[in-house]
Amino acid sequence: MSEHVGLHELERAAALVHTVMPATPQYCWPLLAERAGCELWVKHENQTPAGAFKIRGGIVYMDQLRRTDPTVKGVIAATRGNHGQSVAFAATRAGLTSTVVVPEGNSVEKNAAMRAWGAELIVHGHDFQESFEYTKQLAEEKKLHMVDSFDPILVAGVGTYGLELFRAVPDLAAVFVPIGLGSGICGVMAARDAVGSKAEVWGVVAENAPAYALSFEAGELISTNSADTMADGVACRVPIDRALQPILAGAAGIIRVSEAEIKAAMRHYYTDTHNLAEGAGAAPLAALLQQRASWAGRKVGVILTGGNVDMPVYQAALTEAALNEKDAA
Repeated sequence: MSEHVGLHELERAAALVHTVMPATPQYCWPLLAERAGCELWVKHENQTPAGAFKIRGGIVYMDQLRRTDPTVKGVIAATRGNHGQSVAFAATRAGLTSTVVVPEGNSVEKNAAMRAWGAELIVHGHDFQESFEYTKQLAEEKKLHMVDSFDPILVAGVGTYGLELFRAVPDLAAVFVPIGLGSGICGVMAARDAVGSKAEVWGVVAENAPAYALSFEAGELISTNSADTMADGVACRVPIDRALQPILAGAAGIIRVSEAEIKAAMRHYYTDTHNLAEGAGAAPLAALLQQRASWAGRKVGVILTGGNVDMPVYQAALTEAALNEKDAA
């Protein structure tokens, strides 16, 4: 598949994805819409078989890999969790072995899920970037096919949720989507352009992991020394040019949200919709609420990209609300 992801690529990817899983729903929850002050549509990627949007990319990628390289035996990937689940799920389905490398202190429950999908799990490095560098080394040593976190084939796969959303709610004014390495936002922009939507696409990052925001503002790649956020899905400190260029060309901007705003959005998803949202999945809602005045009365979409949050992390977010209420009283 070429770098360009158009309607043909998206529809072909969607046909494949839908042989494995149904389209996820998009709902306009009244309590959440009231909180946001707009007609708010939530795309529920927390309801895929792996609990996150990444599975779509894995399904399409492994199908392409099997057809272009029938001799391949195994794949390897670096991950904070959802990409690894996608790789493990799709590799097992395609009859391939999978190895995933995660950093120290990674999500216990995501690690367990990756193993359950059939992956060999290796823990190495203090953050994703160190895991990624080690994975490249292992791929060469073990003769495994490396599945990067950003690739046009993955963009086509994950972009299928954007295609579903824009066709279900065709007159959105804006869509807010988190940025890890960039496949999600690039998929949303590809889907928007493919169907001719006029929606603005806003990327969202954590204040503590601002690499893509800094890069967008500067118009060039800017790395950071750390990406210390509880939202592991956006914990990127080294952006990549293949993602930045389409973001520069097609995104309206990138919004930074605080840890407190992310946790509050996780709580709002629970109280207003009774859905679990992991940190990255809650970040788009946090951004919309931060920018609430700009979108009053308009029709807006947010991508709940995943709900794979460890119980202690989620409990802490809920407890923080109780403590704040107690302090306020």
